[in-house]
Amino acid sequence: MLALGMAGLLAACGALPMRSATPQAAALAPSPDTALAKIVAASTPPGEHSGFRLMPLGVYSLDARIQLARRAQRSLDLQYYVLENDGAGGLLLRSLKEAALRGVRVRLLIDDLYTAHTDQLLLALSTTPNIEVRLFNPFCCARGSLAGRFAASASDIPRLNHRMHNKLFIADGVMAVAGGRNIADEYFVLNDATNFVDMDALMVGKVVPQLEGIYDTYWNSDVVYPITDIVKPQRGRTAMIEDFDQRVGMRARPPKIVLPSTDVLGYGPIGEELDAGRIGLLWGPANAVADPPTKLRYMSDDEALATSVTMRFWSQLLIAENEVQLTSPYLVPGEKGMEAFGALRKRDVSVTLLTNSLAANDEPLVHSGYARYRERLLESGCDLYELSPARTTKNQRLDMFGKSLGRLHAKTAVVDKRKLFIGSVNLDPRSATDNTELGIMVDSPQLARELLRIINISKLESAYRLRWVTNKRTIEWLTMDEDKEVVLTYEPESTWLQRLKNNLLGPLVPEALL
Repeated sequence: MLALGMAGLLAACGALPMRSATPQAAALAPSPDTALAKIVAASTPPGEHSGFRLMPLGVYSLDARIQLARRAQRSLDLQYYVLENDGAGGLLLRSLKEAALRGVRVRLLIDDLYTAHTDQLLLALSTTPNIEVRLFNPFCCARGSLAGRFAASASDIPRLNHRMHNKLFIADGVMAVAGGRNIADEYFVLNDATNFVDMDALMVGKVVPQLEGIYDTYWNSDVVYPITDIVKPQRGRTAMIEDFDQRVGMRARPPKIVLPSTDVLGYGPIGEELDAGRIGLLWGPANAVADPPTKLRYMSDDEALATSVTMRFWSQLLIAENEVQLTSPYLVPGEKGMEAFGALRKRDVSVTLLTNSLAANDEPLVHSGYARYRERLLESGCDLYELSPARTTKNQRLDMFGKSLGRLHAKTAVVDKRKLFIGSVNLDPRSATDNTELGIMVDSPQLARELLRIINISKLESAYRLRWVTNKRTIEWLTMDEDKEVVLTYEPESTWLQRLKNNLLGPLVPEALL
């Protein structure tokens, strides 16, 4: 009877409250008089479409966001899958509040999956004049833990399986940062234990209004709720605000981000160029695409896939004439993906794939999904590389990982050394049919050359190259150790327990759940 009573109580908790009546809101029209707009105008050659600066260095990418937040004069529009309560998250939250207190309109949209220990901070932030915070596809109750949230909404799992994976930051409607990074220490190489090899880009020009349009579509969607509809304060308003200010250090001197003089591409910190009134960018036609925020709500899996960013990504790969190079931390191609790779190889298109090794993967079961296709990928003639945590710590060119574990998180592709893709899309089932994603496609040989340089550094200096040994029907992992080739015959840098778990549990997990 007690179990039935608890089940009934949890089921009763599982309904979202009525969504507040929220008027449609749009991005503020850019003003040519803002400092950022003047910098963009001074930096744009006549007739160019969109300008980009790749940011492979984590601390440069964090600093770019903080610099834009501090210099914004009219608006800041942000959407993220994760905004953590740590050093990077606290610094950004502080910068948003400081901007709002200067009169900047701030809109912050956060996916509700990982807000169990940040929703009170976000609620406190929303009390600041000029700031509005909204949650994507929120949980109704039992909000203190992720497990409790799902238990209290057991009847609503299909809805809650649909998450917003987009990452976007727009300042004054004229500059944006987008790519693979969430807001947490490990995405900016500030974590002592684990950090990600990732990629963002600063962008200006005609692609920015496209991104603002995408943002507005999400902001006004009926799956997005004002945070005050969902989160109830645990303390009084004054105490809540004081706690926020203390946590993000509002009364202290802002922490200084330690920046190297240049990154691997030879660029300096973006703040120096902003101070000078002109930034160096690479230019080309660009197109920003995103899944609809209501993805899957009104469509079947096949319909969601057919209209997805994933399929638009594949459509660009399939028209390759010479080569495709891509990075994906979670690579589960499925039969349709294998058909696509096979079609490329039949046309003698070179295909190079960089993903995580088992030791580097923070989602081991996803690795098992990838491993199901690994032999076939190699047999088809694809060049396959897996990131090595140990080699990443020795590679000083992409970031200073120190003793921390390095993991791949960048989602990028280059087609025919000309077209490139950067965004949030993984080549796995979740990106295709469950999560919403954001991507930017650019036609620029110069920018493609820079991205290829980053990919090559990762695959040659931080990864294992895989080889299919036909006569042994086995895979070998190859690496260089002091100019000597080392050949391994099992998942490198993994423990026997990791391999055992993956071998036992991996085949039991349906691919659609990976």
